[in-house]
Amino acid sequence: MATANIPVRTEGQTTCNHHKGRQLDWFCEKCQEPICAKCISTIHKSHPMCELSEVTLKKKQDIRNFIEKTEKNDLVQIGKYITSTDTLLKDNDNIFDKLSHELKMQTEKLKQDLDNLREETLSLYQNLKDDNIKLIQKYKQELEMLNKQLKHQIQKCKTTLQQGSHIQIYDTKCEIDSRIHIPVKPTLDTVSFNPNNTPKGHLVQALGKVTTSGQRHTSTDQKWSVSLADGQQQPSSQQQSEDKGKKAVARKTLLTETKVVEEWESPCGITSICPTTDDQAWTRYSDTLTLLDRKGTVIQKVTHKAYINDISLSPTTHRLWACDDQNNILELVSGQLTQQFTTKTYPYSICITAKNHVIVGMSGNVSKYTTQGQMVLTTMAAGTGKPLVCTPYRITECPVTNNVAVIDHSDEHDGGDGNKHVVVMDTDFQKLFVYRGDIPSTCKQSPQTGGEPFNPCGIVYDSQGSLIIGDLNNKNVVLVSKDGKGLRILHTDRDTVWAVGVGRDDLLWISIVSNAWYVKMLQYYKM
Repeated sequence: MATANIPVRTEGQTTCNHHKGRQLDWFCEKCQEPICAKCISTIHKSHPMCELSEVTLKKKQDIRNFIEKTEKNDLVQIGKYITSTDTLLKDNDNIFDKLSHELKMQTEKLKQDLDNLREETLSLYQNLKDDNIKLIQKYKQELEMLNKQLKHQIQKCKTTLQQGSHIQIYDTKCEIDSRIHIPVKPTLDTVSFNPNNTPKGHLVQALGKVTTSGQRHTSTDQKWSVSLADGQQQPSSQQQSEDKGKKAVARKTLLTETKVVEEWESPCGITSICPTTDDQAWTRYSDTLTLLDRKGTVIQKVTHKAYINDISLSPTTHRLWACDDQNNILELVSGQLTQQFTTKTYPYSICITAKNHVIVGMSGNVSKYTTQGQMVLTTMAAGTGKPLVCTPYRITECPVTNNVAVIDHSDEHDGGDGNKHVVVMDTDFQKLFVYRGDIPSTCKQSPQTGGEPFNPCGIVYDSQGSLIIGDLNNKNVVLVSKDGKGLRILHTDRDTVWAVGVGRDDLLWISIVSNAWYVKMLQYYKM
């Protein structure tokens, strides 16, 4: 059903919308609107009403009250508000001028800090460069001097052969029997620089946190507080805590069977082995260090004045370190083992960390030192408590978590019980787990091995954070996951497995001894 449009009276209109030309002299109290005389008997019939003049008397008073209230209260208050906006504008200017100044000051400070850091790093580069120049120049001078001496000696030999007497020929032969000492190629300082390709998140953190109030800038606030460069989400504080000290690594897949990629008889005994990044390896036996290539060719030999207990290659400087039976901690410099500091007790083992600390295993403790010999951390038990590690035979650091694994031979004279095992500790030397050589029944062992007391002699972490242990008694090499739960036998040999080391691309070097010393290089990850 259609409804009729009801006309609406405009403001100031004095005539009736329903009855053309009729004056609005009356007021309908029910409908609360002005009406004309004709409306009384038609549209508003039977409604209570009165003359419009009676209503306007009250309306006039309401208007007067409004005027009085507005002039005395509302206008006064609004005037104060208007005045206060000038103060607000001034304060707003001051606040954001101050914030802008603080931001500029912080930015300038960061620029200055970056400039200082750049200059410090450039200075380090220059110092390393200068040191290398001195080593190379000294090496060149020694080679040139030897070259000159040999040429002179050859000329003398030629002259003697042509004109020399019997006694001169005899003396010349005795002279050339003396060994020619070729100068040792120096180990140069190395350094690397890995630029941060996504620094935005770190820059935001360094600049400072921006906090706003209200809802109008919610999206901006979120941008500052939770965004990183390239749209990466910032990890939660819990996740950051869990990931502290860990490095991202590309996951590798284990081969179903380990491959022997190289095998040869070693020209020297090998009780410790440290592969380098260029397919070579430093080895230790008694008082001698030998650098071998992957085919077993001797590249360099260094003989020390005392028995060398263990060696370790720095993962950052690539310099070789050692400890000897005279309590010396030594670094290989220009082809000679040079003392850096000494320990109070006998050093069984040594490990150089990614942060260039020196971890030394001694009777009853494992201790961490600076390269100058200042102790940083130790496992030494307080009072009469049992040591966490009694006889630390070998030590290795995980490149992923920086956890430390120690072979403990647990000798009774060091407070142990004689049961050899591996202790894994975190960066604060707190025990994480102990591996005692248990082999699950699911792991296949060859008939001639297994069942003997666990006797770990070699230990090393690979790039995945997995632990590789050489078991001398059981003639095998086992892979233990970084949480200590996973286990796999990588290799079982007919002869005794002694030292283990991981080289480039996780190529595993192992030394084996029977009637001679042998080296096998094993591939256990897919390439």
